[in-house]
Amino acid sequence: MKTLRAAALTTAASCMTIVSITAAAAAPVAPAFLSASQLPAASTPWQADPVRPGVAADFCTRGVAPESGSRHREFRTDLDTTARQTITVAVSESRANALAAKLRASVESCLDRLKEQYPTLEGEAFHHGRINVEEGAHVYSIDTSDTEIGSTDISLYSVGRDGRAVTVIVWGRLGDLEGAPLEGFKKTTRTAVAKLY
Repeated sequence: MKTLRAAALTTAASCMTIVSITAAAAAPVAPAFLSASQLPAASTPWQADPVRPGVAADFCTRGVAPESGSRHREFRTDLDTTARQTITVAVSESRANALAAKLRASVESCLDRLKEQYPTLEGEAFHHGRINVEEGAHVYSIDTSDTEIGSTDISLYSVGRDGRAVTVIVWGRLGDLEGAPLEGFKKTTRTAVAKLY
């Protein structure tokens, strides 16, 4: 009787372990975000806000990524340098691939839309190539100046994908492309895509 009871307990424990392992394996893993220390070097330390649900407001990518399945994180320094990472998890890899293509197209056409909305704006936009990490990432710059206000702004964008996860990283501050940390931003992009999963 004791042997039968022990066997029954062992079997029950084994079943519970299998169920626990199966449940853990079935639970989706959320993609990881950048930390403040992984952003391009700045003259003052980066500070990271908590990860929040949804898509943050951004002129260049507005209305492309869905609110559902998206999260974002804001970063800032004491000297008006800002950054943001948005991650969207699509229902399939094909949907993620299509989303990444739409986001890239939206960034590539952004300067033209900015000029339409702000007639005194001038600028240049460049594609700085593809980064070979996971399913790939692309880096862009948008360098603008407003002749009426006299301000100059530089923004760096990247769009990358790992499986079903698509990430967009934006870096910006006053100034121009010559003073922007382009190589550091490329390194940040590579890190961001590699650590998604």
